[in-house]
Amino acid sequence: MSARQIWITRAQPAADATAQRVREMGHEPLVAPLIELVPIEARVDLTGIAALAFTSANGVRAFAEAEARRDLTVYAVGGTTAAAAKAAGFRGVLTADGDVAALAERIVSRKRELMGAVLHPGAAEPAGDLCGALIEAGIEARPLVLYEAIDVAPDEALLAALPGLDAVLLHSPRAAGILAAFLKKHPAPTLRALCLSGAVARPLAKARLRQVASAPFPIEAALLNLIDR
Repeated sequence: MSARQIWITRAQPAADATAQRVREMGHEPLVAPLIELVPIEARVDLTGIAALAFTSANGVRAFAEAEARRDLTVYAVGGTTAAAAKAAGFRGVLTADGDVAALAERIVSRKRELMGAVLHPGAAEPAGDLCGALIEAGIEARPLVLYEAIDVAPDEALLAALPGLDAVLLHSPRAAGILAAFLKKHPAPTLRALCLSGAVARPLAKARLRQVASAPFPIEAALLNLIDR
């Protein structure tokens, strides 16, 4: 099978790791993130915190850089986020294998086990209102803003390469939304959009693309398997 050119849209530093995996599959990655992460200095206060809830691997990495504790239970939105938590040294990791709503349901289902509040480290503008859903269910929860996610417009090099791209990898609903807006001005009817989950694919429902596919499980290995299908 000939090499395919694959657009990597996730933010750095994770984009380079994904690009390496794509190379190992025999394909050619084009790293052009649609999101840039800007750290925000914050004081981490774990007083009264019983568990951590992460809605992205970026949130895991940002928290791990800011705080040394690894003994708290972690609730992760999906497999990729859970894998990042385990790689960061957390042992008690539970996953929702879905979206923010599924994560909230997972935490609520274990409400009786929580002996304190849930801390949600992540972006200044998170995908979904996890804390709001938990509070509504009677669980104390609070956010911890560790970074700001900024939209990045594709550059001239990406525009030039667009007609030759086979597929674009999308790891978040936000990136998919940015791509959907971009495609309104720069159609790519031969491009395949390969998404980490159904929630990630949703913003592309009306986009004119050759294919929009979702990984059967929200882990990067399942996403990458879509490339050769």
